[in-house]
Amino acid sequence: SSGINAEYGEAIAKLFRDSKKSGIPIKVCAPMVRYSSLPFRHLVKLYKCDLTFTHMMLSDCFSKAQSARDADFQLAESDRPLIAQFAASDPEDFAAAAQLISPYVDAVDLNCGCPQRWAIKEGIGACMCTNPELISRIVSRCRQVNPELPVSVKIRILESIEETVALALAIENAGAAFISVHGRTIKERNVTPHYEYVNAIKDNVKIPVIHNGGVYSPEDIEPALQKTGADGVMCAQGLLNNPALFAGYKETPIQCVQDWVNIALTYGTTFVTFKHHLVFMLENVLPKHEKKIFNNLSTIPSVLDYLDSNFGIKYQSILPT
Repeated sequence: SSGINAEYGEAIAKLFRDSKKSGIPIKVCAPMVRYSSLPFRHLVKLYKCDLTFTHMMLSDCFSKAQSARDADFQLAESDRPLIAQFAASDPEDFAAAAQLISPYVDAVDLNCGCPQRWAIKEGIGACMCTNPELISRIVSRCRQVNPELPVSVKIRILESIEETVALALAIENAGAAFISVHGRTIKERNVTPHYEYVNAIKDNVKIPVIHNGGVYSPEDIEPALQKTGADGVMCAQGLLNNPALFAGYKETPIQCVQDWVNIALTYGTTFVTFKHHLVFMLENVLPKHEKKIFNNLSTIPSVLDYLDSNFGIKYQSILPT
């Protein structure tokens, strides 16, 4: 019923309101293919992350096939506020996927930031930034079909500041609740983000702006906010390497590794995902020769043995007994 959704949409508005009141910027975990699963979202929320996204899902598959929905989306009470991110180039597909997922999330996000070749070929992701008219149609159609559900858009910057600001204004006028801006163009990878582009957007729109890019340690947060004037920061690789970054830790504390083991194994995570996260988290903790040993471990019991003998980490279920 629309009553349920009304309070869900409210969670995002409240987040921005509270942040404005307290002066504490919003801290967001970026949508990451393969990594933004329920266990990882749960982990970062233990360490001062305010808002998480699912990984990018394809709205056409999601809206048409139950199997895609089951594979893509896991749910838990602890997982709120949560935004479901979809890639779409068709307004009806996006609106339909949003409607299906609306009882379980606080907002939906349109991905206009993914620079991967396959996405560009499909006409989704970052290549859509050059088509503000299409983005506007997708956002406004979703708002018509699901009036209670906030829609956000994640973009990359365009070549010029003027084009980038025009894109953001089009998104705002279409009815978006907020906008996340990756301060790099579609071609740029690990260069310093163009903070002045994000700042120009912030100066020209009334909706909140989240800055994405260049935050790899707790010390990077304040300068990024100073340079952009943004309402919050979104982080991807920095949180993979250190899920406790937003809580002010310079490197992953052992307690955070312990929490990952407990959460991941309680929810059930594939071995590959379970270990990948540990490789990221232990990157700055293990010496080179130990990394070699750890990288060769190929089963959950062998990983648990290693963590126990090196760090005293033992798996404890997070389910109430």
